[in-house]
Amino acid sequence: MRRFDREVFMKRALTGVFACVLAVSVTSALAQTKPPLKLGAILDMSGLYADITGPGSETAAKMAAEDFGGEVLGRKVEIVAADHLNKADLAASIARDMLDNQGVEALIDVAASATALAAGEIAKARNKIVIYNGPASIRLSNEACGPYTVHYAYDTFSQANVTGLATVKSGFDTWFFLTADYAFGQDLEKDTTNVVLKSGGKVLGSVKHPLNTSDFSSFLLQAQASKAKVIGLANAGGDTINAIKQAAEFGLTKSGQKLSPLLAFITDIDSVGLETAQGLLLAEAFYWDLNDDTRAFSKRFMERTKRMPSAAQAGIYSSVGHYLKAVKAAGTIDSAAVIKVMKETPINDMFAKNGRIREDGRMVHDMYLFEVKKPSESKGRWDDYKLLATIPGSEAFQSLELSRCPLVKK
Repeated sequence: MRRFDREVFMKRALTGVFACVLAVSVTSALAQTKPPLKLGAILDMSGLYADITGPGSETAAKMAAEDFGGEVLGRKVEIVAADHLNKADLAASIARDMLDNQGVEALIDVAASATALAAGEIAKARNKIVIYNGPASIRLSNEACGPYTVHYAYDTFSQANVTGLATVKSGFDTWFFLTADYAFGQDLEKDTTNVVLKSGGKVLGSVKHPLNTSDFSSFLLQAQASKAKVIGLANAGGDTINAIKQAAEFGLTKSGQKLSPLLAFITDIDSVGLETAQGLLLAEAFYWDLNDDTRAFSKRFMERTKRMPSAAQAGIYSSVGHYLKAVKAAGTIDSAAVIKVMKETPINDMFAKNGRIREDGRMVHDMYLFEVKKPSESKGRWDDYKLLATIPGSEAFQSLELSRCPLVKK
């Protein structure tokens, strides 16, 4: 190549490189001038549901954003979390502030049912997407459903359907309920009662207890006096843990009565211990040791939090990833466009295989029936479950025909 040609070539090459660098710099500068895409999580960070949701859910959401690449449509993804202290009015106030003043674009969880119902109304009034992972009340995909609401991980119907049906089929056909006295507990008792009666069993009574009860003695005495074969625990978190521990102290299970926690998590079993929890039947939407995908995610989660993820925390990781993919595919953060893609796109990840979001907002996926291992069967901490059955989502969740969601066409 002649000297003149080489000089021309080098000048053109340098010009091209400079243009590329300039383009990248301009793109980067433009991205930095765009406001972040804020996603809000309203959680129980310090109360009886903190282990189920709380800081672990915030961590799971941040992991999902990081795994997606940290930004979408040139905007950095930012997770904003707040503690609702299990107060519905505070949850509504936080939701209002997030959506009106903090620039939050979507709510990715509102832990606990009463708080979710309150915050959900704020999101609906503003046409913002709200995804529920922590709360279980079936009202969220029934009467309280909306065009932009998604109920992702589990609900009272699926928990009752999976656990209640299996327990009655095993011959434990008379029930007495210990029920948390608010929306979630009432719905869980109602849904389980329907399953028990439909399966040929009987409900001998129930007693309601305040949220965050420390002393279950009077309630357990009533359950013991009922002579019911099963004491159904229509509560969650710290209430479930305390009820199981105190029932063991009362000798209820040794006398022949069986405890059935209707919404329990791996974190609850870890707190109770296998010596006390062994033999319990429970339904879960997720377990860390199901397959290679669940183990890989849970290992990374464990490295950050020093504990295994609950189903609610695994659900928030999955749902944040699904939301961000939909935003990218839609090319916009507009709620109508994003929710359309979310409902059209199957969910295949560590949480669900061929999951789908129905018109009522219910995300339908497989549920699992587990039995808690005996201490002698466990290989170590967190090795707590034996898988008894995998229940297809079409059987686990309420059918659209039974839905009370106004969006469902009959």
